[in-house]
Amino acid sequence: MNEQVDTKIDWDAFAKARAELGQGFVRILGYFREDGAKSVAAIEDAVRKGSAAPLVLPAHKLKSEAREFGAYGLATLAEHIEMTARDFVEWRQDPGTLVEHVVNLRPLLEATIAALDENINPLAQRRPGSGPVFARSA
Repeated sequence: MNEQVDTKIDWDAFAKARAELGQGFVRILGYFREDGAKSVAAIEDAVRKGSAAPLVLPAHKLKSEAREFGAYGLATLAEHIEMTARDFVEWRQDPGTLVEHVVNLRPLLEATIAALDENINPLAQRRPGSGPVFARSA
């Protein structure tokens, strides 16, 4: 996995989604986490099988859900896979040239989810040594 994955998250869009979703935000983010993993697995499976048609819907879903949370890096990659797969379906081509992009999809999803989780979890934002110091007064 490339440790330098650029998640390209628009934090203003993320904050807007969080405000609009209100109390349901964490639950819906959980759905995004689950659906994202399922979409990536379906995309990987379709590429392994050399079939372009089954790539389209999971890539489209991943793109749409990622955009809702401002995860534009993930949305852009999913959109590229979706649109290329649509062309491959039309021209009856094998999706083998998408392998490099599909291989990058799972690490990008994981890095994106980690970044979103870190943003909503106040404990994850604390750094060692930055918390309160408890000392006795002399």
